[in-house]
Amino acid sequence: QVQLVESGGGLVQAGGSLRLSCTASGSIFSFNNMAWYRQAPEKQRELVATITSGGTTTYANSVKGRFTISGGPATNTAYLQMNSLKPEDTAVYYCAASRAGGSLWGQGTQVTVSS
Repeated sequence: QVQLVESGGGLVQAGGSLRLSCTASGSIFSFNNMAWYRQAPEKQRELVATITSGGTTTYANSVKGRFTISGGPATNTAYLQMNSLKPEDTAVYYCAASRAGGSLWGQGTQVTVSS
């Protein structure tokens, strides 16, 4: 079973930057897309950004212009460059890879933005 492992979370001041990384333990070339989700305390998990196998990217309105997703299934990695961070970006960030029939999820990495 292929596993996804996230890294790069931490504590940063508002206005700062972080780069999250997600690495698959095996090939996920056949997957359709990779994505980053986040879940803040007492809130539902929300989609932050996706990248398809063809390189098409999409973003939640709340992060457009500040976050950039790169990588993708063909590289077995996904990155999330987060700039101009805000306290409301504080959450556990999860990496996911999806294809017909199911998804893989990482264990999550904590991002905390102080004001």
